Amino acid sequence: MEPAGTIRFGTPAGRWVVFATVLGSGVAFLDGTVVNVALPTIGRDLSTGLSGLQWILDGYLVTLSALLLLGGSLGDLFGRRRTYVIGLVAFTVASTICGLAPNTGALIAARAAQGAAAALLVPGSLAIISASFHPDDRGRAVGAWSGLGGIAGAIGPFVGGWLVDAGSWRLVFLINLPLAAVAVAVTLRHVPESNDADAVRHVDVPGAVAASLGLAGLAYAFIEGSGGLDSTDILAGVAGVVAVGVFLLIERRSRQPMLPLDVFSSRQFTGANLTTLAVYAGLGSATFLVVLQLQLGLGYSAVEAGASLLPITLLMLGLSARAGQLAQRIGPRVPMTLGPLVIGFGLLLLSRIEAGSEYVSDVLPAVLVFGLGLAMTVAPLTSAVLAAVDDHHLGVGSGVNNAVARVAGLLSVALLPALVGLDLAGGPGQLGRGFTAAMRLSAVICAAGGAVAFLTIRTQVAQRPITQASIVQPCHHPAACVGGSSRATSPGAAQ
Repeated sequence: MEPAGTIRFGTPAGRWVVFATVLGSGVAFLDGTVVNVALPTIGRDLSTGLSGLQWILDGYLVTLSALLLLGGSLGDLFGRRRTYVIGLVAFTVASTICGLAPNTGALIAARAAQGAAAALLVPGSLAIISASFHPDDRGRAVGAWSGLGGIAGAIGPFVGGWLVDAGSWRLVFLINLPLAAVAVAVTLRHVPESNDADAVRHVDVPGAVAASLGLAGLAYAFIEGSGGLDSTDILAGVAGVVAVGVFLLIERRSRQPMLPLDVFSSRQFTGANLTTLAVYAGLGSATFLVVLQLQLGLGYSAVEAGASLLPITLLMLGLSARAGQLAQRIGPRVPMTLGPLVIGFGLLLLSRIEAGSEYVSDVLPAVLVFGLGLAMTVAPLTSAVLAAVDDHHLGVGSGVNNAVARVAGLLSVALLPALVGLDLAGGPGQLGRGFTAAMRLSAVICAAGGAVAFLTIRTQVAQRPITQASIVQPCHHPAACVGGSSRATSPGAAQ
């Protein structure tokens, strides 16, 4: 096994490292892309309603969002390979429990455990590549990782739908077992250990606990209070707000905070993250509710519903690099302004999907417009985030942007159905009315994100070379962000 930092791209050692990181992160990624497709079947099998389905998604996102920044620092402190393997093993155990869950409560708890494990996997995969490869080959290794991961993302919804239709929704989780076992074996045998000798020996456990409690309390109030608030819902909401306040206080006073609040002193950084919040809130509502509408309202099978959104991934794979190159020439302001507007238009088109709609004439055009808007937005957004922070805060800035994307998905899944009165119990008709209203509201939110970008993003941004500090973990792949796993990008390589 070659020492960390010396492995060359294209050598057998380099191929093993890329394989281990792609396979390990792909386990979480594949799981995330197929869960949405399986939700209607899970609801029928476990006799759960809308709130149960919301928790199946948000149980994962609460722990992942809250622990993501912490997970990256654990690898720097205690060893990136060790932390990655622990994440793989924990994710596999949690996946097994998901696949065997006898009821909705057990599935939600196991999903929360998956999220905590993924908080180790998500930053760990690219941290391993960054530390393992020679600096001259690091960009090519990240590009290979991103491309191979994109292929997994493209086939994920189709494979997930096939597993649901051919066997059971439980296979969506149980398929992780053999894949993770191979990933663990390859990682232990072929990936060198590395850590950050200069890392501060401090883990922000109080901040992570406060963030988890805050997000969980708010999600509970939004989801369980959708049919009318009772005292428990109100207490949960108040507790969530208090916990978020405590988290901010902890981060302000900590010598080594998980989230340095001074990064928000940059107008562009704050604006870019507000745009992220808006865009990924729209993405969250689309990928959650469109799949429900296609299966419950239009009678699609799971594999048909998964395949129907495939053009989004293909557009992202084909056009994101070009959008990034365009942003390098003209700056991110224009694409970040127009992109959310195009996404919003795509959401308006999606709102027209109803019983009797045809795929080619009604669903496909909306999906293509939506995917085009995402492809226009995500690469310039990454550039804007990185350009808004100094070199010392590159990793933190990108991690914050990732966490904001997760929180956006969490809030959209928890809050939008309550705001529009969506109710599965009323049958396809009630779902259709709530779906239309949710898509229209999401379109307004995305348009607001474009307005924020116009007001806050500079026309030109500095371009940064790929370094270990700029190997980041933002969630800039549609299926990954909402379903619970991640893609990662770096300026100029993974875009």
